[in-house]
Amino acid sequence: MKIPDEKELGFMEKLAQKGISRRDFMKFCTMMAATLALPASFAPKIAEAIEKSKRPSLVWLEFQDCAGNTESFLRASKPTVVEIVLNLLSVDYHETIMAPAGKQAEKSLDDVVKNQKGKYITVVEGAIPTKDGGVYCCIGGRSAVDIVKEVCGNAMATIAVGACAWDGGWPAASPNPTGAKGVKDVVSGITLINLPGCPMNVQNLTGVVVHLLTFGALPATDELGRPLFAYGERIHDHCERRAHFDAGQYVRQWGDEGHRLGWCLYEMGCKGPETFQNCPTIRWNDATNWPVGSGHGCIGCASPRFWDTMTPFYRRLPKVPGFGVEATADKIGLGLAAVTAAGVVAHGIARAVKGKGPEQGEKKE
Repeated sequence: MKIPDEKELGFMEKLAQKGISRRDFMKFCTMMAATLALPASFAPKIAEAIEKSKRPSLVWLEFQDCAGNTESFLRASKPTVVEIVLNLLSVDYHETIMAPAGKQAEKSLDDVVKNQKGKYITVVEGAIPTKDGGVYCCIGGRSAVDIVKEVCGNAMATIAVGACAWDGGWPAASPNPTGAKGVKDVVSGITLINLPGCPMNVQNLTGVVVHLLTFGALPATDELGRPLFAYGERIHDHCERRAHFDAGQYVRQWGDEGHRLGWCLYEMGCKGPETFQNCPTIRWNDATNWPVGSGHGCIGCASPRFWDTMTPFYRRLPKVPGFGVEATADKIGLGLAAVTAAGVVAHGIARAVKGKGPEQGEKKE
């Protein structure tokens, strides 16, 4: 009996060989519909598009980084996200996980760029040093600046993953000795979507890829190039500790009674009130938990230049968007307690400014 070649197998047959059932696959499609803020009825459409799609090539570039985004990608397991994504895409170049090395590895990248111009996807991880001709990050004798301009310039789409690839992240923090920048500030005129975070959540990356394969286009973005399905709403508005904020119940010291009871971490420096990302809803480590749920405040890593604008991480924000420019943490606690007693839902006050968009909470340079 002839054993079929892998190239002859269909998408579902390849998944079956890895122990992924049709049921597992449909769960994945349903999860992707939820991630993309689509009705569950879109799951069959997503499944059909994925099964019929031709696997596009993906090249993953790493520059000034800690490989945190690669770790986020590889550590996903439920519902077998990585296995499914690796069957959706042909990952032809990724320094961290690929078998070839040296000239063979560089040939893999060159072949994609030359032979699949305008057909492949590029993922960029890490900041790009631009000072002194870009000498602070070189691969195969070429600077990161040269590589990213050529590879991203010929790609169908580029996805900048993590804070560093977005706007330079912590390598670009003052005084920025290497002149680190994000993709958007180094390469112009490309189709680019940004997934900031430290690191990005693999579910959001998968959502972008699935949207591209299903609809033939990248998802809608905000003014900062971030997909609205992932960065369209404030963390504060979906936080499980929000009720304690509304009631004026704050953690005042690490380990105090409020901390043990799960009260609001705003006064301990939580940046949730002005950070836009879907951490509270999709969470981390297979949706097990997220920083605020485990007792640590949000550090605003999806916000512009967070290393400079959100530090010190353990100092509370002076103002909260949506509650008036003169409001302080103490006044908010007292005011909301009175409002609650009067029967007015404080959450409605914050939501009244929903239509103003993410820029209300973001800090500008």
